This record gives sequence, structure tokens and C-alpha cells, in this order.
Amino acid sequence: MSNEAPNQARVIPLRPQSVRPGTARPVSERPATTPPGKPADRQTREPLWRDLVGDVLRRERLAQERTLKDVADAARISMPYLSEVERGRKEASSEVLAAAANALGLGLGDLLSLAQGELTRHSARSRRAVPGSPYNGMCLAA
Repeated sequence: MSNEAPNQARVIPLRPQSVRPGTARPVSERPATTPPGKPADRQTREPLWRDLVGDVLRRERLAQERTLKDVADAARISMPYLSEVERGRKEASSEVLAAAANALGLGLGDLLSLAQGELTRHSARSRRAVPGSPYNGMCLAA
């Protein structure tokens, strides 16, 4: 062995870095367009059911001018958990959704129907943006 060899380790990647077509830099080196944990633009992605239900819960609560604490207490769920549900961060069970809906004077069916209406409106906007879409209707089972 030579005394002039550098005293550094050589790194050999186990997996090749993937490169997006048409770019010179690997995916890992590309700047993130949205911060980690933040959803992409809501207009370009399909909405998640938990986002729609959370939006409806928050809209109904604010329309009644009630606080998060008031509704959480009436529903007998924790205020932080209800906040997470409203922000679409938690996938709530049907029992939790029914309790939150009842605390707002809604039935579970009413809550799901309002969320389905939001999904229908979003789908209609998406179809207008993509002409020739093969889907003309929607079926939702909850």
C-alpha cells in the first residue's frame, strides 16, 4: 500500500439515484415545490375524503359561530383531535364523525352528504379542466 493514499472513505451507493426524465439533476437534489408534510395544490390533486369532511365540519362550526372547544365538549372528543379532523390530518372513525356532526346539529348522513357535494363540485371543476374525460358521473358509498 502506498503512503500517499488519501485517508477518506469511498462511498458506493447501494441504489442508483433516480433521475426524472428531462432533468439533469437527481430527484433528491431537486428543490421541493411544497414544504414536507404540506399537500400539493388542491386544484391539481384529487381531494382526500378526510379533507372534505374536515372542511364541512369547520365550515358548519364557523357558520354557527361556535368554538372548537364548545363543539369538542358537546361531541365528547378532545379539542386537539377535533382540530386535526377539521384540518384533514386524521382519518376519523364513523363514531367520531357522528358525534361531531350531532354536536353541530347534523346527522352523520347530513355530514357525508355535504362532503359528497364538495367532492362532486371538485370533480366537475376537474372535468372542465380536462376536456374529454370519460367519467360523467360519480357513485359514492359510505
